[in-house]
Amino acid sequence: MERKDVESLFIQASELTLLVIGDLMLDEYLWGKTERISPEAPVQVVDVTREELRLGGAGNVVNNLVSLGCRVSVCSVIGADDNGTVLRHVFTGMGVDTDGLYEDPMRATSKKTRVLASNQQIVRIDRETKQPVSSEFEDRICAYLREKGPSFRAILVSDYAKGVLTERLLAEIIGIARALHIPVLVDPKGNDFGKYGGATILTPNRREAEIASGVAITGEESLVRAAKTLLDRVDLEALLITRSEEGMSLFLRDGTVTHIPTTAREVFDVTGAGDTVLSMFSLALAGGRMFADAAMLANIAAGIAVGKVGTSTVSPREIVEEVGHGHRDSDSKIKNLDVLSGIIAAEQDKGRRVVFTNGCFDLLHVGHVKYLQKARGFGDLLVLGLNSDASIRRLKGPERPLIGQEERAHVLAALDCVDYVVIFDEDTPLRLIETLRPQVLVKGGDYTREGVVGHDVVESYGGRVELVEFVDGKSTTNIIEKIRRSGK
Repeated sequence: MERKDVESLFIQASELTLLVIGDLMLDEYLWGKTERISPEAPVQVVDVTREELRLGGAGNVVNNLVSLGCRVSVCSVIGADDNGTVLRHVFTGMGVDTDGLYEDPMRATSKKTRVLASNQQIVRIDRETKQPVSSEFEDRICAYLREKGPSFRAILVSDYAKGVLTERLLAEIIGIARALHIPVLVDPKGNDFGKYGGATILTPNRREAEIASGVAITGEESLVRAAKTLLDRVDLEALLITRSEEGMSLFLRDGTVTHIPTTAREVFDVTGAGDTVLSMFSLALAGGRMFADAAMLANIAAGIAVGKVGTSTVSPREIVEEVGHGHRDSDSKIKNLDVLSGIIAAEQDKGRRVVFTNGCFDLLHVGHVKYLQKARGFGDLLVLGLNSDASIRRLKGPERPLIGQEERAHVLAALDCVDYVVIFDEDTPLRLIETLRPQVLVKGGDYTREGVVGHDVVESYGGRVELVEFVDGKSTTNIIEKIRRSGK
């Protein structure tokens, strides 16, 4: 995916509501230092210097989604205890909908306490209930799903085998979601993945996939065999197997296999990386992205997460920067309209004068460069609307453009005089002009003011039109004809 498309996904995220169902818990971290052995027993004494409480289990999935900018609802069963009160309070403070959060006086809210010294975990203490929830709470969750289901764009099932996700409840969740055409994405647990039958996608790690499929994964052939076994056995649309330092592998029902290598980086803590994968993949899928693009983004997010200590989240900015790493200069200037509109509005609020021009810019030449430099001189920043390949074919015929839209965009974005490039698919840039509201609209000297698309819009709010003469004899058509003649 291009950087501009990832930026658009995160703008879209605020309009997407995702539901997380699963085992909630609190992760308590006690940070300290150890410099002595206890006189009571041959154990280290940790002098605690800092305490931290984080959302764990399915709660970390919620936390990741919120960090990614989604609207989030949570559904689970917790204890009627102090830890349950803390969980509810934290969710409410994050803006998470807790209508599907039920309290069972017979359960203890899960809490895991980790003691760390010098960034190394010394011991973990678990306090939790693992018994399956009663039929009463299964019924309440099902009723909640039937009522609220149509408002969700995806359902994330985060199974930590603590008793909330019973086999009956899993079957009901998947059945209700399929009836509503809502994707169900599962981070699985246990030896039998059959309980997730009919889900859209599972995201096991390699060891989990080995155990569930009964196939020892020793290489690519056995990996594919294990994946096919699970796809068929569990009736999935797709399977994403995380493979630690080897990255991820995506398997689709139609037989398509995509291997995604990991990005080399220092690993500090893999805690919660699976939650990050599930969250990012779900957001992308809910936003209409293809499985392969969703997996690529999930891989990037996981790589960032493992570079942090504890069940950490990742931010849209971190992911966007990682995606744009390959084209750090030009890529950062290419935006989709939904992202660019916010940037331009903020610049105009600062009093900056925005100049807009547009064109095909096929086979960039000195005439184009001089034109753009002059256009930039009319204001503080220049936005260039670039005709897409499809619009050029409609305007100039099936043999054009000679250079694809992404290549043209990167070449133009590399020019110092161009501040932003936005590709448009319409025959005219009118929608861009209406949305961005530039103060100056620039076109070539072969136009009249009245013939410039959008002149009336710009002038209606006090803007102006500027016409710039092109360098004589310099045009893409002339260059093409010269090349053709020289080839004869």
